[in-house]
Amino acid sequence: MAVMIGFTAIHIFLSKRANILLIGYQIVGQHVRFLTRAIVLRNALGILRVAVKFGCPRIIAVCVDYLEAVPWEEAEEEELLNTIPGMGSKVEPVLARLQPVNPTAVMKIFLAALQFATSSPPSPLNDLKTTAQEQLEYLLTEDDDAPLLTADDEIKLEVVRCANRLFDRFNNLVESLLCDLQESISDAGKLQSLHSCLTDLSWACQILGKLEIMRDFVCSWTELSMKLVKIVQQKEAENQILKTKLKVLEVTAKVLEAVGYGIVVLPTVKRLHMVKLWLPFVRSMKPLVDSFAEETEDDLTIKVDSELWQSLESAFVSIILALPSVDQAEILTEWLENQQIRYPDLTEAFEVWCYRSKVSKRRLAALGEEHNTAKTVVVLSPSDLLCKNVINFVHSLQ
Repeated sequence: MAVMIGFTAIHIFLSKRANILLIGYQIVGQHVRFLTRAIVLRNALGILRVAVKFGCPRIIAVCVDYLEAVPWEEAEEEELLNTIPGMGSKVEPVLARLQPVNPTAVMKIFLAALQFATSSPPSPLNDLKTTAQEQLEYLLTEDDDAPLLTADDEIKLEVVRCANRLFDRFNNLVESLLCDLQESISDAGKLQSLHSCLTDLSWACQILGKLEIMRDFVCSWTELSMKLVKIVQQKEAENQILKTKLKVLEVTAKVLEAVGYGIVVLPTVKRLHMVKLWLPFVRSMKPLVDSFAEETEDDLTIKVDSELWQSLESAFVSIILALPSVDQAEILTEWLENQQIRYPDLTEAFEVWCYRSKVSKRRLAALGEEHNTAKTVVVLSPSDLLCKNVINFVHSLQ
């Protein structure tokens, strides 16, 4: 009898608290904020715990309806995640907003966001476009959590299509700028469009790199490089387009990395072309950016991360060392004679070239004696020699 009386008293007490909760919630909804949302949410969660423990379905329903409807802060989400799962099926609707989304829904929102992120919306929507780009990159990034999306062939194909459309717009813009170059570089609107396109291309490089589908982009950039350099190297607008030139630098760094580390394989003639075109551009940019940054220390937008300079330097060294030795000699000679010898620093490439050149006769002589082909001159790279030694070792075991 005493237990029944005690249970009834608790039920009445909780019912009154639930009614107070509802009244407080309604008043807050009317912007009379005598109770803060956080306090009401904590009260609701506390009442829910007791109601579940004593089996009060009406009070549980009131608390669930409230918790399911109101916004949560991140800390509150964690508290709810730690509390709700052990309370039974009646309370599960509270966590509906945190449940994993099925792959079909993820695919649909990814493709919709991709279309918007690679579009050319009116300028008032640029912030929204930037947000779409950031979130797409986040969804594909592997950090503490696995990427939300598994990049299958369908997704990769659509990403390539969107990136190609983006590059087509950029190509058309470059062609239009070249038609009347002197007038174009003094047109603030056209320069802003160029800068905006380059920003989109820099983002596209990040996505394509994550999905390992850089080839089309690298080939397109290689073909367009000479025209682009012609535009941004105009002396008349050097200071006005400095930020645009930095964007060119960012994209070029990603392209050269892909070529230098073998992610995208290009013919020798195109790799040589990329070095001869972009090495002078990068060399001239470094002192220009450094001097401009010193003069305007408060303008953070023109400061370049040191990792970008290091990335460019490493990419150049890798590409140069993969070229024929005669081409390496030409590039290194020009580097040693240039006043801007400090950057990019090609010392590593120079040392490797000196070593390879000095020992090449001995290597070839040894190779010729072994195969009795002294009359045939063959130049092998260190990787070729390694493969040859491995093959000889395998034959010796047979």
